[in-house]
Amino acid sequence: MLLVTGGAGFIGSNFVLGQAERGIVNLDALTYAGNPTNLETLKNQSLHHFVHGSINDESLVNQLFEQHKPSAIVHFAAESHVDRSIKTPRDFMETNVLGTFTLLEAARHYWGKLEGAEKQNFRFLHVSTDEVYGSLSPSDPAFRETTPYAPNSPYSASKAASDHLVRAYFHTYGLPVLTTNCSNNYGPYQFPEKLIPLILHNALNDKPLPIYGDGQQVRDWLYVTDHCDAIATVLEKGELGEVYNIGGNNELANIDVVHHICALLDELRPRATGNYADLITYVTDRPGHDRRYAIDASKMKNQLGWSPRETFETGMRKTVEWYLNNSAWVEGVTSGTYREWIEGQYD
Repeated sequence: MLLVTGGAGFIGSNFVLGQAERGIVNLDALTYAGNPTNLETLKNQSLHHFVHGSINDESLVNQLFEQHKPSAIVHFAAESHVDRSIKTPRDFMETNVLGTFTLLEAARHYWGKLEGAEKQNFRFLHVSTDEVYGSLSPSDPAFRETTPYAPNSPYSASKAASDHLVRAYFHTYGLPVLTTNCSNNYGPYQFPEKLIPLILHNALNDKPLPIYGDGQQVRDWLYVTDHCDAIATVLEKGELGEVYNIGGNNELANIDVVHHICALLDELRPRATGNYADLITYVTDRPGHDRRYAIDASKMKNQLGWSPRETFETGMRKTVEWYLNNSAWVEGVTSGTYREWIEGQYD
């Protein structure tokens, strides 16, 4: 039995769907980015138990541990969008820092009462981000697990704080923790505030494609199911207290990603007139925008035998085709509130 937090969000729901044969208690607050329709195929499965609630609800979290007795917790739940963290940083501190603290405390007390194999096999896997390492110059080596932390946004600072809490609970209490730091994910069920689904949504509605600054910010792109496979691998094989960087081996500038999406749409669903790249519009860069992220995932490969299966080309084609074939899902998440936020963000 797994306790999964944030299992109705983008990465969390992909993980839950991939682990459908296991017993899962899925705790999600269903904020704007959490979507129960992501889990529609599991609604009649007795192994999947969905709970609507917050990781900050101490009594609820303790109740779930006592009632379901999970063998592991996989902690996805987080506020995750840098732009939103700049506008409303308190939300990020409350969820990412205090919420992780609440989970750690509940897990510590639950684990402390276990005995024998149950205690030995229990795991707390904390899902984090490469943004905690800060920004790289073009010539810098990729982030390794030993790279010093240097977060530059309220979001990355809140994740860095939660990473440190997880580390502290291992060294102070012996709680059997694992931490993963991943690069930029993309794929099915991603809320269209992030670059790739935003570009897809705007392009298909013949709206401007907003590009921050000069578009030369470089990210390492990781297909979401590859990330989920990596998390399952760390959960099974990872060494307690260790950190594992998970990347897709796909460093690309944002503008190149957008041109790739436009070319795929030109092929799969051509515009009535012109090409999708004609919609590209440069907008004022966001404050403190990190220039480059890159992940060195050699530890995952050398120690745990994991490597991504998808290239950027194969993963992006799957992503574009999924969004084209699931327009009802996109329409369902692009509410009036979302449209107002997008208009204010890129005005």
